[in-house]
Amino acid sequence: MTDKNITKDAMYDAVAPDDFESMLELDRYNNRSTAFDKIISATHDHFWDPLDKEYIDFDEPFDMENTPIVPEELVVSLSTDYVSNHLSDPKTRTRFINQSTLRAFSSILHGEQGALNLSASLCHVLKDQGAQEYAANQTREEARHVTAFAKYIKARWGRPVECGPTLKALLIEIIDAPEVYKKIIGMQMLVEGLAMGAFATFFNKINDPLGKKLMQLVMTDEAFHHKFGKIWADRTVPKLSPEEHAIIEDWAAHCFQAVLFNLVGPNQQRDLYEEFGLDPDKVIAEFALIMTDEARRENMKEQTNIFRVLVKTLLNAGIITDRTKAFYAMYVDLDELKSEGDRMVGDDIAEDGIRYLQAINFKGGEHRTVNIAAE
Repeated sequence: MTDKNITKDAMYDAVAPDDFESMLELDRYNNRSTAFDKIISATHDHFWDPLDKEYIDFDEPFDMENTPIVPEELVVSLSTDYVSNHLSDPKTRTRFINQSTLRAFSSILHGEQGALNLSASLCHVLKDQGAQEYAANQTREEARHVTAFAKYIKARWGRPVECGPTLKALLIEIIDAPEVYKKIIGMQMLVEGLAMGAFATFFNKINDPLGKKLMQLVMTDEAFHHKFGKIWADRTVPKLSPEEHAIIEDWAAHCFQAVLFNLVGPNQQRDLYEEFGLDPDKVIAEFALIMTDEARRENMKEQTNIFRVLVKTLLNAGIITDRTKAFYAMYVDLDELKSEGDRMVGDDIAEDGIRYLQAINFKGGEHRTVNIAAE
């Protein structure tokens, strides 16, 4: 353990990525924490195979030419007069919506690849056997997400698009960070929280039954990944010194600000606008007029708004203090979030998905009930 890792519980002790010798210490084999046992055991309940049609069939058809894959309301640029008037033809409008959605699904795919690599990197540094086994399980689950989203994108669009510069920079920063707290806050709490909000939104809004099923299956895994970050926060945040808390709080705010102002901004989609004969600078100018701080605040009243989910994650973890709460309060009612308790958006969707998987995985056997929100 090093001071830079800001580790306060032995189960999150970490060594250097190239220090395999520490993994061979005899005492380590007898000091396995039990904090992750329930999450690890529940892996069997939410197992699914993207290559097995009994779980999900990527050959299910969908009329991409004539049917928008998501409602128009999810494509913010269509709220501008310039884009809306330019794309008045129904088929062109549908193609624009679907091409815009490809960008969102490609970002999800790249994010899942980042989560896979980060989970694998945790296997190299976490010294506790229980934490290490959990990270290995998550690596396996993230790998099936990469397979599933790659197959879905191939089925609907042919191939993904490049990772946007903001998301790419954030993923690289998190994965390359030597500090464990940066990995856990950045990926297990913020990126996983972002994912849960996005998946819940798509599950509720998407017009493609195959996409809806994919979202629910992935959420059965992601809810547990998010839980790993919560356990870290419960064991770590109360023991931080003021100086350490400030470091963690500032890192969380840095990650949040990066995604809030850039992740879905029009600057990230210039190629899309050009493809449809739109002037990207005009789109960006009109977008700026409608996407004010007040508009962001109004959007965040939606329980599935991805950024609202992130703020709730940080607030429940005790990371937000008086130092930074004014920044978050510009967009979200913190008192309202606090009153909602620990259950996260998507927990109910994931639990329904687990029951669906149990019916497949335990045919003729006794089904076990899993409550994600419980310890």
